[in-house]
Amino acid sequence: MTLPLTATIAATEAPPVMEARRWLEGVTFPPGRPLINVSQAAPMDAPPEGLRKAIAEAALNDPAAHLYGPVLGLPALRAEIAAQWSAAYGGAIAEGEVAITQGCNQAFCAVMATIAGAGDEVLLPTPWYFNHKMWLDMAGVRAVPLPAGAGLIPDAAAAAALLTERTRAIVLVTPNNPGGVEYPAATVRAFYDLARDRGLALILDETYRDFDARSGAPHDLFGDPGWRGTLVHLYSFSKAFRLTGHRVGAIVADAARLAEAEKFLDTVAICPGQLGQIAALWGMRNLAQWVAGERAEILARRAALEKGFATLPGWRLMGCGAFFAYAEHPFDLPSPELARRLVRDAGILLLPGTMFRPAGDPAGAREVRIAFANIGVATIGELVRRLAAFRP
Repeated sequence: MTLPLTATIAATEAPPVMEARRWLEGVTFPPGRPLINVSQAAPMDAPPEGLRKAIAEAALNDPAAHLYGPVLGLPALRAEIAAQWSAAYGGAIAEGEVAITQGCNQAFCAVMATIAGAGDEVLLPTPWYFNHKMWLDMAGVRAVPLPAGAGLIPDAAAAAALLTERTRAIVLVTPNNPGGVEYPAATVRAFYDLARDRGLALILDETYRDFDARSGAPHDLFGDPGWRGTLVHLYSFSKAFRLTGHRVGAIVADAARLAEAEKFLDTVAICPGQLGQIAALWGMRNLAQWVAGERAEILARRAALEKGFATLPGWRLMGCGAFFAYAEHPFDLPSPELARRLVRDAGILLLPGTMFRPAGDPAGAREVRIAFANIGVATIGELVRRLAAFRP
């Protein structure tokens, strides 16, 4: 007997990173050429010792850390985010306009559940973050591709031409996943103006903002007194504090929106994990200098990858920043086949561009994503050498 399966789940693609990991099955990597895994943007090291001690202290001595907490998160963490974000962006954000989630993916799902339902449309610049597309597919929402072009910077005027009576939101990710590019403040403002004028939500995912190469605020939207009702900001503590296993994300939106998102969050998780929130709060209060060092290291890796790719014949680096590089390859192989060949013949695991494009989009067959922040400068050099030596 086969149990029923919903049409939306059946039509949703399998998780790309999990699919790529299956390419490793049956492949051995000699000691002199270990696998270089650049398939996923995840810190490979534990959080700094002070943060781990804070988690351990809470686990041992704070009974409340093991109980249900508020659905929208610990008040102290919400207040800290409100204060720090207000200062960083030159705006005024209240504690009641912040919610904590089990990672940034849950933040996206929660707010999108309040904005778009079956039959609605949401604009996603392509190449897109595949988990955003997967959630929309599961919810029966049509993801409308907005081609970002050769420079991977989407255009608000092009977006305006795609809007219909069914459009509910526009999604931007900056610094971008998968492209790595940092959207200019003018671009972000143009999309905000478009969303505000058309009565849409602008979902701004800034998961990688701590690794932006620019100094100062990347945009001024929170300085606009009218941001509430249009702007929904998403963030993750996973990368800055190496808390991927603790799943701590955040939403900044008007309080009325969060009251609706609370219904979703209470149903899915009841509350975010207490230990992860305690860790995030400790990190915000104590790790600014440490995060600055992490940023400097990521920028050094970015520079090494850009320098290395400049020596690769036929390769074109389309975007590079934060944790990612997005490149066009020179081979007469579609990128899914190339990615599998690179595992076997070069000991490299990366993701093909087809995982970030609509089905049938020919651009994806020529593109790959490299999560270079997972590896050090020396390994980036080895990655470049292996790509230079690879022959299909």
